[in-house]
Amino acid sequence: MNAVWEKFCADLLDVGKVLEDEIVPQDPLTQAEGIRYLSRLLRYGTINCVEYTDPRWPQFSSAPNPNMMTKIGADNPDNVYMRANISGKYNYRIIGTRGTVPLITFGSRVNRYHIDGTMLQTGDLHIHDLEVDENGRFEFIASVDKPAEGAWLPLAPDSNLISVRQTHQDRRNEVIGDLTIECLNPDGEFVPLSPEEIGERLTKSVGIVKGMAETFLEWSRKFQPHTNEIFDWGQDYFQDAGGDPTIFYFHGYWKLAEDEAWVIETEVPNCEYFNFVLQNFWVESLDYNRTNIYVNNHTAKLNDDGTMTIVVAAKDPGYGNWIDTDSHAEGTWALRWIKADSHPIPTSKVVKI
Repeated sequence: MNAVWEKFCADLLDVGKVLEDEIVPQDPLTQAEGIRYLSRLLRYGTINCVEYTDPRWPQFSSAPNPNMMTKIGADNPDNVYMRANISGKYNYRIIGTRGTVPLITFGSRVNRYHIDGTMLQTGDLHIHDLEVDENGRFEFIASVDKPAEGAWLPLAPDSNLISVRQTHQDRRNEVIGDLTIECLNPDGEFVPLSPEEIGERLTKSVGIVKGMAETFLEWSRKFQPHTNEIFDWGQDYFQDAGGDPTIFYFHGYWKLAEDEAWVIETEVPNCEYFNFVLQNFWVESLDYNRTNIYVNNHTAKLNDDGTMTIVVAAKDPGYGNWIDTDSHAEGTWALRWIKADSHPIPTSKVVKI
């Protein structure tokens, strides 16, 4: 057993090389956040690769989650993310209560973060597609073959994950839905944990840490040469990392001096939801529980003509929707239009303040 643990520790030590990559800022804040980031990825990896691994007895567990302080790949502060390990070999029933959040989406995926840093889409289902009874309850089947009746989340034979996004507009006052999942056709016998099995699970958890860290390091590498610019990179790039197909994503890099502000101007499309989020180098949202690092369609102040002005700066410029850099000099950012009838590309400029 000691060899299993020693291999886990050695594999994990190797992942830390991402902190030394040539594009990583070497200031104390970015380096400290990088170490914290790896610890968060490890928490996510062990919860979801060491625990809850048998697809015959799945449970919804923490994905990037504000309560668990795991932030992965441009996390949305308004989202509660959930996940369950499943297999396309089986059929599942998901039962839930609606809650009061405006949006709930379900996706079946082939999670390959531990292999090549991708999460391929195999099916999607949205709360608006479900019948919700007078008690706020709903249910649907997840399977490869379409059921004879009722709502259905398609699986592929190689699907290994069901992911959930519950999206707030007003986090303080809205209640998320409650979800359970049941495998309808489990087979085989329960096998007690063995040294070989725990070794495989730990190896996979480190693979998840490595795959995620390297994937989003490459996002920063891609964005850095276009600092303080906004354009559409092509949606496939973000969908292949596990994005929701109803979301149109903008991502990029920002960098500012203490006396500078990044002013973003945009039309606002007719959509179910939007937000702009400021992130650190590691593609993690900044501390939204303490300061104003994001704005959404519930909190945004629009201009008289219906457009929106966002101002990213270290101090309040006195106009627009101020986004606090929160002691950071550079990092990444995200803008989402969800179920929008158009996808306007904002304009931006850096000004002195």
